[in-house]
Amino acid sequence: MILKTPLWRQTPPAAFPVCLGFLSLALGWRNAADIFPWLSEDVGALMLAAATGYFIWFAGFYLAKLLARPAVLFEDMRTPPARAGIASLAMSMMLLAAALLPLGISVPLVWWTGVILQIAASAIVLHAIWKDPPKARHFTTFQYLTFVGPVIGPLAGVPLGYYWQSYWLIMASLVAFVIVTIGIFITLQRDPVPPKLRASYTIFLAPLCLFALGFDVLDYHSVYIYFYWASNVVAVLLLLMVPWMVRGGYTPAWASFTFPLGAYLNMQIVGVANGHGTMAVIGVYVAIAIATPVVFYLVYRTVMEWVTGDLAKNSRAATA
Repeated sequence: MILKTPLWRQTPPAAFPVCLGFLSLALGWRNAADIFPWLSEDVGALMLAAATGYFIWFAGFYLAKLLARPAVLFEDMRTPPARAGIASLAMSMMLLAAALLPLGISVPLVWWTGVILQIAASAIVLHAIWKDPPKARHFTTFQYLTFVGPVIGPLAGVPLGYYWQSYWLIMASLVAFVIVTIGIFITLQRDPVPPKLRASYTIFLAPLCLFALGFDVLDYHSVYIYFYWASNVVAVLLLLMVPWMVRGGYTPAWASFTFPLGAYLNMQIVGVANGHGTMAVIGVYVAIAIATPVVFYLVYRTVMEWVTGDLAKNSRAATA
């Protein structure tokens, strides 16, 4: 099949949530080697190298798309999934900084780039929402990525010495989390969830896990405990909802399965280190067993659908 438009000109933001999920899974595998002596660090390192290359591949093509026609960014902001995709790019950059910490490769620059991109993404999405017709404005779980995305900042920010910057990032994220969550529940009372977007409700798990990780690294352990147990409860509820979420078959919204699973894996690894015992250990094994095949399947499927142009078409991505 020969496409009329070069692939890079129609690179969809929908690819970036999968990038975020792949990076978080790889980071989880590497971190798991610190608590399980039988697990080789090389597995996580190789996976992290692959995930980094995967992210840079799509980020490079999207940058080329923007340079060819900058206005395409605002055209991509027409749908909530695309808006979440842009935020996922920024979150991936901050997570990449955490992955690079042991190597010390320009990590502060990578971290600050992610933070600035996250702030810019939030401003662009707010502008897009403002431009929407009043009837089209509503809360969605995709907004967790846009407005709660800075919660990922402390994972690399605190080790880099940016304690207070990380503190304010997570507190701003907490305020946004409360507002978006209340808005979502109000929206659910008014509008049913379209079948093709049901998978996006998995995203609700991600900020809870990231708040647990963030408050742990900031040494707010009493707050960490609250989010740790809240994450476990939500994870069980979402597991029971999987048949409802996948009913109707695959859509690009399935990317929403990736990064919450990765965040849950990393949270349980920290749980083992914090002495939560058997439950946390079981959580790590369960998360690895579920997240690894799910993420790899969606990594593969995203590439295949990007190559054929189906991902851009199905996610309504703009063309440069």
